Amino acid sequence: MLPDMSTITDHDHRIAATLTSLSLERQHATHGQPHKPARRALLPLTLTALAAALTIIFYRPGILHPWETPGSAIPASQNGPRATEAFRPAERADKKDYRQSTPSTPSRQGSAIGEITGAGAVVAPRTTTVFSRYEARITGVAVELGDRVEAGQVLVTLDDAVAHIALEKAEAARSAVKLALAARDIDLTQARASLDRLESLAGRHAASRQQLEESQTAFARASNAVMQARQDVATADLGIRSAEEPLAELTIRAPFAGTVTRLNAHVGDTVLARADSVRENQSLLTITDTASMAIDADVAETNIASLRPGLRGEAVLDGLPDRAFAIEVVRIAPTASIEKGTITVRLALIDPPEGIRPNMAARIRISLPDTISQNRDAKP
Repeated sequence: MLPDMSTITDHDHRIAATLTSLSLERQHATHGQPHKPARRALLPLTLTALAAALTIIFYRPGILHPWETPGSAIPASQNGPRATEAFRPAERADKKDYRQSTPSTPSRQGSAIGEITGAGAVVAPRTTTVFSRYEARITGVAVELGDRVEAGQVLVTLDDAVAHIALEKAEAARSAVKLALAARDIDLTQARASLDRLESLAGRHAASRQQLEESQTAFARASNAVMQARQDVATADLGIRSAEEPLAELTIRAPFAGTVTRLNAHVGDTVLARADSVRENQSLLTITDTASMAIDADVAETNIASLRPGLRGEAVLDGLPDRAFAIEVVRIAPTASIEKGTITVRLALIDPPEGIRPNMAARIRISLPDTISQNRDAKP
């Protein structure tokens, strides 16, 4: 029975190496001409060894090319890297099949709640900067920075000598036109009496028609003069009102209830008229309604599809990090910021903490409801 041709042992390798070395060592070991009797004696042995070697090679071709024999055992020391590379594809395939065959955990996307985060600042939508309508000198400041004021409360008093002079001129002009009206009334009374008398005489044919017509014309002129004098009085009254308006504006009052958040008014300073005041620091003060504040926050514009008024979330102020409070989306800006890639959201404050101030930095988080549940609820 022939040996298994697919198996090569170390013993077979050693036999082949020994047979080959016998012939080579004999040739290399002989430095001179070998004796013919010795060569003749070794010749049969050499031929026998060669025949045995050829027999082994013939029946076991894996000796020459062991890597070409399918199913042969390859020593790790001879083909380590090659064997590793060949194993890797099979290993990846096994892992892929394992993942495909492993039952996956049911997805919880239907019950998960997403959120949108952003950053912004506290703002007071109802804020006004108070200017002086006319150029004047500050004579009194009735408030301090941070004071709470009511609507109509006096804040600053001003004084302007020109305005007072203008009012005095208007009053003098009205007095003059009133005197003129009184004189015109007297002329009208006399013209009326003269006309009545001539009409009586003309009825008795004691006065000429010409005299009667002249009296009628004088009466008409006196009537027109009275009407003109009365119009002058009305114009003088308007002058008085125009002169009083700047004086009334010299008393600065609060337009609504709020808090004094900025104060630039100082007694003795001269303030410019509103038309000449182009910068905020040229104003008198700023009133802010701190009872109706909000948060303007920037969120990534990629969230625009999920945003809508009515969504609620939570906000935390950097100044009060341990006092989170609820917020609600009330308005979304109509445009996005091309520089930042964000969109601004106006958020109403629900029970904000005490100590909140305008311009305080805030971090917000808006909860997004389950879209799958929304779609389910929307179905009839």
